[in-house]
Amino acid sequence: MKTSQAILTAAAAFSGTVSAFWRMPCRSQTGVARLDPIVDPGDISAHVHTITGGGGFSWDATYETLTADGACTACEVTQDHSAYWTPIMNFAYDNGTTVMVPQVGGMLVYYLYYLDQVKAFPEGFQMLAGNPTVRNFTGPFPDTELSFWPTDSTDDQFFLQQRALGFNCLNYVKDPEPSLYRHVMPSQDYLDANCVDGLRLELAFPSCGNGELDSDDHKSHMAYPSLVKEGNCPDGYDEHYPFLFYETIWATNAFAGEAGQFLLSYGDPVGTGYHGDFIMGWESADFLQSALDTCKDESGDIEACPLFDIQSDADAAKCTFDVPDCLKEDNPEGPRQGLAVDVPVQYGPEEATSYAVAGRQGQETQGIAPSAPPETFSQPTLTYSPADPESTKTAQGGIVVAMVTDGNDIGKAAATPAAVESIVTTAPAPPPPPPAPTPVSYITQGNTVIELYVTEVDVTVTATETAPAGWKRHLHRHAHHHGR
Repeated sequence: MKTSQAILTAAAAFSGTVSAFWRMPCRSQTGVARLDPIVDPGDISAHVHTITGGGGFSWDATYETLTADGACTACEVTQDHSAYWTPIMNFAYDNGTTVMVPQVGGMLVYYLYYLDQVKAFPEGFQMLAGNPTVRNFTGPFPDTELSFWPTDSTDDQFFLQQRALGFNCLNYVKDPEPSLYRHVMPSQDYLDANCVDGLRLELAFPSCGNGELDSDDHKSHMAYPSLVKEGNCPDGYDEHYPFLFYETIWATNAFAGEAGQFLLSYGDPVGTGYHGDFIMGWESADFLQSALDTCKDESGDIEACPLFDIQSDADAAKCTFDVPDCLKEDNPEGPRQGLAVDVPVQYGPEEATSYAVAGRQGQETQGIAPSAPPETFSQPTLTYSPADPESTKTAQGGIVVAMVTDGNDIGKAAATPAAVESIVTTAPAPPPPPPAPTPVSYITQGNTVIELYVTEVDVTVTATETAPAGWKRHLHRHAHHHGR
């Protein structure tokens, strides 16, 4: 696939205080498969994930296999072989055909220092964030002001978990929405009308630890501080780890006007069950600690850290893992009938129930029947909300991004399997390239970091109506290697 985008604006804005951070670009996937070595080690996962990071990934991946001699990584820093994964997004046509929504630019992972005395994840550490069975958001929109949030997070982890995921409506000709602003996936009508450049899914991981490498549910050894990313840790959770923040962009705009619905791969039409996993795979805990102690450039650019070895996007894209033979016929990218494989759609507001996992331990490949939307089911129609720091300061995210495109959209999938040869079509010919740009620079204004990418073009800017011409780099690089 080829896309042509004239990217204009990229800004990183922080609510709260952060002493330093870096963003780890992992712009290509190592694979897409029903694998989850944390939840289902050595067995078939209940749903499809998109995976990036270490090429030593498998259904029994560990720190040792990810960091074995000769192992590759799909991330830009060669010392980071960590495994990062989340569910994929699908579009289900009214006739039952599903396709995977194109993922734009892999994943961007932020390591932020919000707590004091931040320590490296130890070797063998793993965790997950979110709960795939949740089908209802119980809070108001927008979130209440932080002054009304609990100061003791011990008994309020579900409250915080619900606010640790976000669905960012991308419209690059408008001011950006803040991160973790809305916690429910918008309806398709809303996406079509407002999110004309796709949807960014966001996930924040807990950063307070009890010192254990894992727990029975893979979550209890970690907890969120009282304000999701900062604040007070619960009693007994005295280890302070980096605040991990995942961003993945999905081209929902490719399906504008199509009859159907967006679903996450575990059968979630609401989005409140969004989740993700992490296995620490840095070359050593000592190296990661050195990076945390040393790499504190306010730009967040990994190239500003003298410890990191940077590889090209082309080399990173070569890193993939071998999909087990029993999963090679799953066809998670589609077109196919239903979700891969036999995953039922469950709406809620009750929690989703377990279902037979196709191919696992000799089970039949027939899942339970999908449910129909209840009469009370609806998704909120929300006003597009630009990132005014004062009015959106309760949003607990790490990053706000904006950009504009030249109108070359990713193509649309057809509504029947026979007609779907590719999820994308060839973009129109791009306009003539602009003159060669000058190197990127950064501007720091308080807790706001602006990436500045200057091109020598004649433009007229009205400061009260448009963003400064030239904030360019973040999403250009984030999207650089999508298209296989």
